[in-house]
Amino acid sequence: MIMSIPKGKLISIGGSEDKGTGIEPNFKQKSSLNFFEFGILKRILSEMKGPDSNVEVITTASVIPEEVGENYIQAFGKLGCSKIGVIHIKNREDALLPEYIERIQKADGVMFTGGNQLRLSMIFGGTDFLRVLQTRYQNENFVIAGTSAGAMAMSNTMIYQGSSTGALLKGEVKITTGLAFIKDVIIDSHFVTRGRFGRLAQAVASNPACTGIGLGEDTGVLIKNGNEMEAIGSGLILIFDGHNIRYSNIADLPEGSPISIENMIVHVMAKGNFYYLDERKFYGVLPQTLPVK
Repeated sequence: MIMSIPKGKLISIGGSEDKGTGIEPNFKQKSSLNFFEFGILKRILSEMKGPDSNVEVITTASVIPEEVGENYIQAFGKLGCSKIGVIHIKNREDALLPEYIERIQKADGVMFTGGNQLRLSMIFGGTDFLRVLQTRYQNENFVIAGTSAGAMAMSNTMIYQGSSTGALLKGEVKITTGLAFIKDVIIDSHFVTRGRFGRLAQAVASNPACTGIGLGEDTGVLIKNGNEMEAIGSGLILIFDGHNIRYSNIADLPEGSPISIENMIVHVMAKGNFYYLDERKFYGVLPQTLPVK
């Protein structure tokens, strides 16, 4: 089945160690949303209708949704945007409420906050709320942004567990189904700060049809047409291409054994670089002749 090219845009952000985001042991948690306030948040608005955009912030992933929601109201407000709604969906029963569906039908875009990505897949999976978001993204100039857990949940394949220290041992990285706005990618966040190279490498080696996207903090990717990916923000993005893997021992190992991978291709992107997912092609600048899907 050939899927049509989506008219909407995805903006996946690597996050920062902000309140409401689950952390691993040995990582000190900070409390700030200012890290991308005047860069990535401004870009999110520009991809909608500018400061006049109607944005709904979805705090479902966070354990402190009210505080996180207020932080986003203030951050967007400093950019001149006052049409900010906050949707506190805390369980599947909340996700079925017609009032929330009506609100996302009127919005220019949504922003999924950080926290626990498994909450997003468990609460929204199979709901009309999610179907409306998927339909609007597919058929309209609708923006879906997400940071940290909100970024990781965007694909149909989602990492939901896995420590950085044990990531190259078989079975340490846990994968489930995400919100499926885009297929055949695996997104990981806080990538550089938390040393998640091994985690994404194992995820891609186990799912070589997928392209791995490792997002540094204060960094994101803007994906247009379901294919064209632009690096935004101040940090680095690592791309893991497993399509040409010649050897991996993952399938034959017992749980807990070290894995080996041959010929996984890794690209490093910075602001202004582009990557085309379907063609698996890196560009330092936007090419004059764009690939045609």
